[in-house]
Amino acid sequence: MFAFEEISVRKPFLILSLLYLSFAGGIVAAQQPSNKPLFRLQEVMISMRDGVRLQTAILSPADQQGPLPILFRRTPYGVPEKPPEQMPSSWKELAQDGYIFVIQNLRGRFKSEGNFDLTSQVDLSNPKATNETTDAYDSIEWLIKNVPNNNGKVGMYGVSYDGLTTALALLHPHPALKAMSEQASPVDQWMNDDNHRYGALRESYDFEYAVMEQADKNSNTHFAFETYDTYEWYLNLGPVSNINAKYLHGKISYWNSTVEHPDYD
Repeated sequence: MFAFEEISVRKPFLILSLLYLSFAGGIVAAQQPSNKPLFRLQEVMISMRDGVRLQTAILSPADQQGPLPILFRRTPYGVPEKPPEQMPSSWKELAQDGYIFVIQNLRGRFKSEGNFDLTSQVDLSNPKATNETTDAYDSIEWLIKNVPNNNGKVGMYGVSYDGLTTALALLHPHPALKAMSEQASPVDQWMNDDNHRYGALRESYDFEYAVMEQADKNSNTHFAFETYDTYEWYLNLGPVSNINAKYLHGKISYWNSTVEHPDYD
């Protein structure tokens, strides 16, 4: 503990130090960039050819000076409800190059209208059919005509399911679609993909993912296991039929299709 005399001697130094720190802090604060928004967010409902509207978030750079290309992602997992306060790490280099980011919820997910088809069937022979391919085409058509200050060029990208929707856009690509990056897209769910390993059912993944995407259109639902040890839960479950008998009761269409088609048909 300092003696009284020591405190008296140090007091002028302490005062000067506090004054300096206050002054220096003011300079540092003045040099810090203001918290300006990174993007302007516009949420729209884009009409498809059958009248179904899809929830779409358009994020334009707040400091945009001229026309920019659109970077488009279609997802079942939800779109931003407000502009990001910090730059997402996956966007950093892309934002430096300059893009308008557009993220769209698929049919039947969150605020998007219609029914969500987790199997993503595409029938190009039927001119009246709607699917992920036609929805991508119709969305791009709307975006290039209605998003302010775009340069008429669109790129699509995505990982996993978002990679699948990107790949499906290639079956009938819009003329404005200039670049694609489909990453880790599922291809053949029965042979060697997320849900099967050459015919062997990957029960936990198939069941839990079906619940996550189809139990509630307004959220990504995680199945509420009644035990912490899910490995033990599956061992005690018994035959695959018990998932519907005890838990889902036939309400999850994707799981129903799995158990109805155990063979490579």
